[in-house]
Amino acid sequence: MSQVAFVSHGGGPMPLLGDPSHSELVSTLQALTNELPKQPSVIIMISAHWETTGFEITASSTPDLIYDYYGFPDESYRIKYPAPGAPQLARDIALKMDIQGIPIRLNEGRGFDHGMFVPLILMYPEANIPVLQISLSSSLDPVQHWEFGEQLANVLPEDALVIGSGFSFHNMRTFFAPKTPKVNHDVHAFQAWLDETVTNSGVTMSEAKERWSKWSKVEGGRFCHPREEHLIPLIVCHAVSQKQGVSIPFTALDVEARHYVW
Repeated sequence: MSQVAFVSHGGGPMPLLGDPSHSELVSTLQALTNELPKQPSVIIMISAHWETTGFEITASSTPDLIYDYYGFPDESYRIKYPAPGAPQLARDIALKMDIQGIPIRLNEGRGFDHGMFVPLILMYPEANIPVLQISLSSSLDPVQHWEFGEQLANVLPEDALVIGSGFSFHNMRTFFAPKTPKVNHDVHAFQAWLDETVTNSGVTMSEAKERWSKWSKVEGGRFCHPREEHLIPLIVCHAVSQKQGVSIPFTALDVEARHYVW
């Protein structure tokens, strides 16, 4: 049975630059591996920062890093995380997903974006575990991604670790605006719905799928995610965990970030 986690990856490279506002996120990610029962043989990363038509999977043996952020100190463009790829496993996953009716294209040129390397530098600094990254579909359709996660659960190696990297809250304007009572109300309303959906063992698989299909209608949902690319990795991870029948704890850093571990 695979291990599954959803993590908030912070603002660009800031968790790696000693930014005080990210100190709790950094310490939580550094401790997160202690919650996982075993060292994975491979990490399957679903990052908010890669969208394609349909789904793609990295297939290079030595992927480069993509510094997909702007205006940061020079040192943030010299960050290294030389984790190997797993091209044969990528081909195996793509073949098995195609048989299930959900094709994934192999991408031999794509590197790892900061949604991958920022959390993994903190969680697995040795960079000695092979990593595959899977894109989001540019549709950002919650049902499509839920069904993708269901099928992905069927083709994973038993000792894989699936990580969704995004944010439980991603309204960029509000990050830097005063936290008014209205803002706090909307954020907490959606976070309460999110925690109920993901952590309540009484929510069945079909009920979870239905809830996710209507997430944007939930109070505070569209306020917390004006665009949902940072939420979609959580949907994939939740589907993987539900298919495997795994219960879940979670860590709440603040009203803007959640880490869920299955």
